[in-house]
Amino acid sequence: MPVDECLSVLCTHRGGLTADDAERRLADLGPNALPSPPRRPAWRRLLAQFHNVLIHLLLVAGVAAAALGHPVDAAVIFGVVVVNALIGFMQEGKAQRAMEAIGRMLAPRARVLRDGHRRTLDAECLVPGDVVLLKAGDRVPADLRLIESHGLRIDEAALTGESVPVEKCTATVAEDTALAERVGMAYAGTMVAGGQGVGVVVATANATELGRISALLGRVQPLATPLLRQIEHFGRRLSVVIVSLAAAMVVLGWLLHDTPLLAGFMAGVALAVAAIPEGLLAIITITLAMGVRRMAARQAVIRRLPAVETLGAVSVICTDKTGTLTCNELVAARIGLADAAWAAEQAGARAPALLEAAVLCNEAAADGHDGDPIERALIRLAQAGGVDVAARREVHPRLALLPFSSDYKFMATQHPGRICLKGAPETVLARCDRQRVGDGEQPLDTGHWHALLDAMARDGLRVLALAEKRLDDDAACLDLAMVERGLCLLGLVAFIDPPRPEVPDAIAACRSAGIAVKMITGDHAATAAAIARTLEIAGDDEVLTGPELDRLDDRALAERVEAVNVYARATPEHKLRLVTALQARGRVVAMTGDGANDAPALKRADIGVAMGVKGTEAARQAAEMVLADDNFATIVAGVEEGRGVYDNIRKALMFILPTNAAQALIILLAVLAGLAVLPLTPVLILWVNLVTSVTLALSLAFEPLEAGVMKRAPRSPTQGLLGGYIVWRVVFVGALLTAMSFAGFLLWADGGGEPALARTVALNMLVAGSVAYLFNSRRWTAPGWTPEALLANPWAWLSVAVLALLQAAVTYWPPAQAVFGTQGLGWREWGWIAALSAALFIVVELEKAWLRRWMN
Repeated sequence: MPVDECLSVLCTHRGGLTADDAERRLADLGPNALPSPPRRPAWRRLLAQFHNVLIHLLLVAGVAAAALGHPVDAAVIFGVVVVNALIGFMQEGKAQRAMEAIGRMLAPRARVLRDGHRRTLDAECLVPGDVVLLKAGDRVPADLRLIESHGLRIDEAALTGESVPVEKCTATVAEDTALAERVGMAYAGTMVAGGQGVGVVVATANATELGRISALLGRVQPLATPLLRQIEHFGRRLSVVIVSLAAAMVVLGWLLHDTPLLAGFMAGVALAVAAIPEGLLAIITITLAMGVRRMAARQAVIRRLPAVETLGAVSVICTDKTGTLTCNELVAARIGLADAAWAAEQAGARAPALLEAAVLCNEAAADGHDGDPIERALIRLAQAGGVDVAARREVHPRLALLPFSSDYKFMATQHPGRICLKGAPETVLARCDRQRVGDGEQPLDTGHWHALLDAMARDGLRVLALAEKRLDDDAACLDLAMVERGLCLLGLVAFIDPPRPEVPDAIAACRSAGIAVKMITGDHAATAAAIARTLEIAGDDEVLTGPELDRLDDRALAERVEAVNVYARATPEHKLRLVTALQARGRVVAMTGDGANDAPALKRADIGVAMGVKGTEAARQAAEMVLADDNFATIVAGVEEGRGVYDNIRKALMFILPTNAAQALIILLAVLAGLAVLPLTPVLILWVNLVTSVTLALSLAFEPLEAGVMKRAPRSPTQGLLGGYIVWRVVFVGALLTAMSFAGFLLWADGGGEPALARTVALNMLVAGSVAYLFNSRRWTAPGWTPEALLANPWAWLSVAVLALLQAAVTYWPPAQAVFGTQGLGWREWGWIAALSAALFIVVELEKAWLRRWMN
């Protein structure tokens, strides 16, 4: 709308509202603040952490241990449950904090005109129709229609992703203009980078663009991570198997051997205790925590433990451009002169006059560290060309300044004998009638310059033109009329935010790992396309813009989302739609972002990745991972670590479950065989579960990455936690461990030995076999006997040493013998135990060798 029409519609004027009008509007519309979403009571959030089948199984195991008279074991199991619940409780509330962070982006105070007088008020008191004054450093307190602009530039990166402050004016634009191109608007939460302005409030609180994002964020439902879904599925299936086996065993024992129901029930409880992997959740938690620690060393800060593993399942990375793929620092890439275009590094020899003008018509510090991004880039260009900036400015002091204005789109400075000018190419060209050629001048060749501009625009470069005008005297006379015509064009300078040097290799690693990379940016389509071509991430269709995306329904978008890898002029809704469309196609999506506009998509993605350096608090709170260096390569490092974490979790499962299966099978076989005594009592079963989890299985959390982890395709999100290979190992190794332990019990029991001696042999057979199998489990299919495999993880050897001490205590320490019903063993027993354990290790290694041959 034209300014006067806007003021009329809002029933206000340039002097602002009266105090009475403002009070009435505030009463009708409410304060300019985003409402806090309702909080769930802490007790409900804590109880929700226990709503998990595996937790239920652990609780059953704890109750069973307590019922069997073993309070220490019960306390350990309940401790595992409580620790896991507390971890989940502390991690919850991420979305709540994200919306609170968006609320904190609103300015706390604002300078307004009320009754024609300037006043400073709480931003919450603003109402539509208020006239707000803006200056450099202010945070815009509400959505404003600008009615005055004096060199006003606003950093809108938090809303649009635009990397450079936007020049604002009071011009009208078409109604369907993209948010990033609405030059006559200033939006709540953005920062004034320079200049001054006056605007009338058109929207407050939820009606602002920031409020719309907050509402969108509140409606987004985050997804459970693949690991949590798999654990839930695994727990349900395991509970069915355990209950079915225990019930079948009780019934069969009664039918086959007239086993009393009470004794059968206690045997069923022992089987359930044997089959439940009590330490699994603790091991998963510690494995994830180790992944968090390793990733922190690689500049990736994880805010939710399961996110570590989710990274390993990622099949698509949707990434912002500015600061993530690029350096977020403009550099001069090319210069255009009257004879040709040259690389920027050749500017010193070919364009000395252009470099001198770039230094003089410039507000940036002489060292190139402070000032506007483009002006800093010009200083660095001049320094690279051999110009001593401070000395040149001293020789040609500034006499007058015509500051940049969005109305005329250039800046001019007067120096002794000349005027230097820089600005938008179309504006500067219109004021020139000559061009510099070497040390001389010639008539302006308009066609040549437009051809250069078109070529630079196609490459997505930001272009600046520089010109000068010679004067006959040194009197300060600079005004607009002096630079309306008669200038000599010195040349063009094209700028680019270059890709980070490590990003091409990171993207190549993504391709090797089967991960698609999609760039989603609020920047111009040409700029996005140029960076995409440089990094080789352009898809079949080069760029899809926000307005084009709006014209696609969900089905049409789902058909194109795989082929298109570059999206420009994207809004929060666009980013959210893209993430949802990819997830609908079965993709596990990582989304990067830094602004409040990214928060809904960050929350919806399987893993949200926020920028730690330039990211807003809203983005960080909505994300599961924060990059300490804002670097895309760090995401790839996180994916690598995530795959390693998932490997280690599955290795722990592959190790723990055969041991549990063996214990359950031993109980089952004993009942079905009608044995008078069980080879392993419930307390011995709990002991094995406890010590193997705390020592052997825990050491797998420290396993380093296997070679080739980034050469695999991403695993399917529907893939089960176990998989055929682990199920085979549970059956195969579980049978071997069962045979070892059961045979040891029968041999020593039939040989006339005490039941305590036979049980001790069976116990140590099982534990020693588990030690041997640990070294098989540390590599999926690679040999476990090589020096590299044996020495890669010193924690494995430490865990074996600790376990050996614990087993020695249980076997030989009289108080422990009294508690566990064990008896000391001699050299004969230990010889059999060692021989059978070594045999188990060899058999499993032969199985792996056969598998390697079959796979090749």
